[in-house]
Amino acid sequence: MKTVLLLRHAKSAWGDPGLADHERPLNRRGEHAAEIMADHIVRKGLRPDIILCSTALRTRQTLAPLLRRLDNPAPPITLEKGLYLASEAVLLARLQALPDDLRVALLIGHNEGIGELGGALAGDGPAELLQALRGKFPTGALAILQAPIQQWAQLAPGSARLVEFVRPRDLDRD
Repeated sequence: MKTVLLLRHAKSAWGDPGLADHERPLNRRGEHAAEIMADHIVRKGLRPDIILCSTALRTRQTLAPLLRRLDNPAPPITLEKGLYLASEAVLLARLQALPDDLRVALLIGHNEGIGELGGALAGDGPAELLQALRGKFPTGALAILQAPIQQWAQLAPGSARLVEFVRPRDLDRD
């Protein structure tokens, strides 16, 4: 069994028009959402064996609260420029290339690719979750998918079950 955690970066700031897209930081709402999602991942016991993260500032800032909450040592983290605004096909290929001894992979990226990948991988799951996932993958959202496979190369569209799809607003108590 392989578990894929797909996390879209939290809400980013648009206040500085001279700032390159890659360097946009999280806004205050995004920082709060990143904290909420980190708490949720840890509460669920979803310790990744590897973390794949886009090099964009907003994805790295989304990852930071989770790293503060994970037991030491932190899992291996790869910051990859190729994940920045990557397509569904690129993201799937990256997951398929993972070493087979890893069971849980966290991928932090961007839409449209991350949402399209989640929708493609989810072959089944609760109807309301599938509908929400395929409808919109908002900033800060997390999809948890489980695939009954032994090798990452076997990960394919429709091969996984959507276990959870949660947005920061679903968890925010404030």
